Amino acid sequence: MNFLQSIPFETIGVAVFALSGALMAARKGMDPFGFALLATLTGVGGGTVRDLLIGIRPVFWVGDPVDVLVCLVVAESVFILGPKRVTWIEGGRQGRLLLWADALGLALFAVSGTAKALGAGVPALSAVALGTVTATFGGIIRDIFAGTTPLVLRKEIYVTAAALGAAVMVALQALGLDPFVSAALGFVAAFTLRALALLHGWSLPAFPARD
Repeated sequence: MNFLQSIPFETIGVAVFALSGALMAARKGMDPFGFALLATLTGVGGGTVRDLLIGIRPVFWVGDPVDVLVCLVVAESVFILGPKRVTWIEGGRQGRLLLWADALGLALFAVSGTAKALGAGVPALSAVALGTVTATFGGIIRDIFAGTTPLVLRKEIYVTAAALGAAVMVALQALGLDPFVSAALGFVAAFTLRALALLHGWSLPAFPARD
């Protein structure tokens, strides 16, 4: 686990999720403060909830503000690019870079959250739950603050992908596989399922609405 923890999965995930928050801010036409707020909430939100549930004090970004700085740099970099460049990078007004950045952050946080939970001595099933929370709560906070329906409340395969990645990682470690390899395969499982859902429009069955 020490080697795994030396890999900056958490910081990479923070940066990618911050990018998704900044892209959402761009779509909503926010000012620089809005970019910074949305990127930071998205970047550190899931990890904050995880640390609070585990009982880690202070939470990861309070003890080391590097992750907050990463969020701010990402946010203002996207703002400086301007609307034309951001739209071009996304591939047009209907571009899906936001969804792909979210998918990458989802997979990264699924394994980093699970690794931190296991490192804290959390039982296997709880570690899967905490990995899933780490991977999804940043996106939930982002969507709520942006005034859009969170992805977890749609029919999309989202939480399922995060849970799969966390479960694969925990199961492989239980079988004695190297922690880094387990994390890498967990990441691949989470990202692949989410990517296939985006590419093919896969979704879970929904209960018929009664409104």
